[in-house]
Amino acid sequence: MDMDVGALFGSFGRSYLFVIAAVLPIINPAAVAPIFLTLTEGADVGTRVSLAKRIATNSFMLMLGVLLVGSYVLDFFGISLPIVRLGGGLIVAASAWRLLTASQDTSDHREALAQAFTPEQAQRQGFFPLTFPITCGPGSISAIITVGVTLHDGRTSFGMANALGGAAALASLAALIYLAYRYAQQILRPLGEAGMLVFTRLSAFILLCLGIQIMWDGTSELLRGVLTLQVRM
Repeated sequence: MDMDVGALFGSFGRSYLFVIAAVLPIINPAAVAPIFLTLTEGADVGTRVSLAKRIATNSFMLMLGVLLVGSYVLDFFGISLPIVRLGGGLIVAASAWRLLTASQDTSDHREALAQAFTPEQAQRQGFFPLTFPITCGPGSISAIITVGVTLHDGRTSFGMANALGGAAALASLAALIYLAYRYAQQILRPLGEAGMLVFTRLSAFILLCLGIQIMWDGTSELLRGVLTLQVRM
């Protein structure tokens, strides 16, 4: 019995570390924090704090749902992972392009933004695009689906331990998302206005490259599937 309990805890720990190692580099909350600041420009501190909590909660619920049932949902609708990568990468690239080509705001325009960015507007943007695809995009969803398949275990107790370890890891990632967004302004304030502009443009360019890379990964898998069918014919 003690050995079984130890094995279950070991399975829990391995699943926790596996999910963290597989998903954290893709989500990378610290790198997305400047994008969050740019997309919420005009919001006051209270609105940003509330929005950070909502995004973290939305991200956790989305990632947990994908971990547990993502592969079954895709199978039900007949959607393949390459299609998810292609469509999601297109959304990420389009969002990054808008950030990259946005003009620098004047002080008058920023004041207008501050008056227009209401808590209601923040609530509407809480899931799209701030949670999906900016924070938790197709790359992380694809990784979580793959991880979820890997965590499946025919033994019920070990399957539950793996699922709990994965859920705990996703909760930790959600906490990191909240901290990165909650304190993004304080962390990036030493850069100054010019530094923030440069950092935001650089982050947007990296996000654009990431979106194109995700699209390319999906397209490559689709092309390999077509070539394989042609060879078999």
